[in-house]
Amino acid sequence: MSTRKNKKVLKYLDKPLLIATLLLFIIGLIMVFSSSNVVAYMSRAVSPYNYFVKQAIFLIMGAIIFFIMIRFNSKAYGIFSWILLLIIIASLIILLIYGKATNNAVSWFDFGPFSFQPSEFIKVIFIVWMARFYETKEKKLKSYTNSLFPLGVAFAIALLIMLQPDLGTTIIFLVIVFSIFLSSPVSKAIKAKTIFGLFGLVGVMGLVVVSTGNNVLLERQASRFDFKDPCSKLLTSGSQVCNGYIAINNGGLTGVGLGNSTQKYLYLPEPYTDFIFAIIVEEMGALFGAGIILLYMFVLYRILIIGRRSYTNRGAMICYGVAVYIFCHISINLLGLFGLIPLTGVPLPFMSYGGSFTICLIAALTFVQRIAVENKVRDNLRK
Repeated sequence: MSTRKNKKVLKYLDKPLLIATLLLFIIGLIMVFSSSNVVAYMSRAVSPYNYFVKQAIFLIMGAIIFFIMIRFNSKAYGIFSWILLLIIIASLIILLIYGKATNNAVSWFDFGPFSFQPSEFIKVIFIVWMARFYETKEKKLKSYTNSLFPLGVAFAIALLIMLQPDLGTTIIFLVIVFSIFLSSPVSKAIKAKTIFGLFGLVGVMGLVVVSTGNNVLLERQASRFDFKDPCSKLLTSGSQVCNGYIAINNGGLTGVGLGNSTQKYLYLPEPYTDFIFAIIVEEMGALFGAGIILLYMFVLYRILIIGRRSYTNRGAMICYGVAVYIFCHISINLLGLFGLIPLTGVPLPFMSYGGSFTICLIAALTFVQRIAVENKVRDNLRK
């Protein structure tokens, strides 16, 4: 594509969404450094800048991916998604056979200074694959086989992720899949019967879990459901949440100042990942934390608007899937932090350290921006 065409594509980007996401990524990078420097130096025996530099590299890699992907029509994403889907499924299988446990889960391929988490990539790839599948089969969706085939593939993938075990990722993946299914052109009758069947299945599974307890859930997973009153279990399972409470209480409305957190001094084991929001509030205050949540709401609003304006079902489903993807990560992370649901180890979008999630998040936002570009090009052609 020529330079002129590249400039034209960038001209049609959704500017409000772009500005909001850039601001969140910048805040996240600063807070990764502030929350990780003590752990890096005192616990990991590496440079205080270690995680900051790595996160900056992830963001640069993501930017390169963005400028490459934004040039291609969204239809091309769907074509490539078949190949990527098969690769990631194979990676999940290989991981279960040959992978080594990290933090009690076999979720990562370790490549020295960096790691690769296939289950993170499958969430984003499946959004595009599912949207493409329903687009190509749109005239054949009166058939249960075509309508429910993506759900069958999704449940098989969810089982592979559950076996790692990674409950948080499994839940988010299935919620994304179900949300796209509801927004698809599948007939209302098939949707209604599927919903009824799934509720029945969930009910049966719930009864099995309640009646058999730890025989179904791993002991580590079952213990996470004992999440109430975490400070009464400060020295055991409630340590992280209780120390998160202390961090938030220390911050008050305006915070103790950037870099002045006390809870990052090894009270929280990895304050730059799942519990980074607690450090943000401690250092910058509850008002700053509320501002971040408002930015999240604005990002989700812009994504939904772009999806609603899409001229294709493919574009709408991709945008809705990405919105659900980001919303699930935000809600599960923050609800776990505040002790309202069990901890699941889900990263906070734009804030948490992590290569796989950062690159997947940028790729997902690129999908949305590409839909925005195509919407504006179509609008101009209609004028």
